[in-house]
Amino acid sequence: MVDSHAHLGLCEPDDAELVAAAGEAGVRRILTVGIDEESSRDAIDATGAHEGVFACAGRHPNGTMTFNAEAAATIETLCRRPEVVAVGETGLDYYRDNAPGEAQAAAFAAHVEIARSVELPLVIHMRDSAQDSFELLEERAAGVEVILHCFSEGLPWAERAAANGWYVSFAGNLTYPKAEEIREAAAFVPSDRVLVETDSPFLAPQVVRGKPNQPANVVSTAERLAELRGVAYEELERAVEENAARVFGW
Repeated sequence: MVDSHAHLGLCEPDDAELVAAAGEAGVRRILTVGIDEESSRDAIDATGAHEGVFACAGRHPNGTMTFNAEAAATIETLCRRPEVVAVGETGLDYYRDNAPGEAQAAAFAAHVEIARSVELPLVIHMRDSAQDSFELLEERAAGVEVILHCFSEGLPWAERAAANGWYVSFAGNLTYPKAEEIREAAAFVPSDRVLVETDSPFLAPQVVRGKPNQPANVVSTAERLAELRGVAYEELERAVEENAARVFGW
């Protein structure tokens, strides 16, 4: 199994402990994701310190109040590092009022162009913003591989994502009792476009809910996902590993 989205630098245990625990659980690769330039550099450093760790560099939409051309240039430079296999996370977050929608959209569009320039996939944060996020991607991201991280929408949006050929990644909230819409979407996503993640240290799966999440817990979410899809865990494992290898090039 792989964890297609984690934030090692935001977790309380040190990276070595997290990576070791993930390995013991059968997690072979971890994508650690930056939320700004500093954390993106830290993600790059983590790849050199730990086998099986890869980096994603970008500016989270909640931090886009200060995003400008200089920030975009820095992120593009970081994304040209060989350790970086994806751009982001970027997108739109209408749940938190940390940055105006216009600033988020401008940064989002800039990240799309960075991904196109460096020929890397784009990792999308989408919270209470599906309509605007899909429209921006459909208008601007033709030819760019898209990963909808922590997918939390229902079946109609999963169908639209599939029509666009985007990857859809599911996190621990898939396992929450009230997440029926997410589970319906998870059962639908084509097998060649499904991914699993932890979003550590957030969104721990139900069996450890209330505790800080970590990459090892991706196995619990994947077990539930396999059950929803009516396949053996090993079959889902193969599909997820193949999908991650294809989109991230690792």
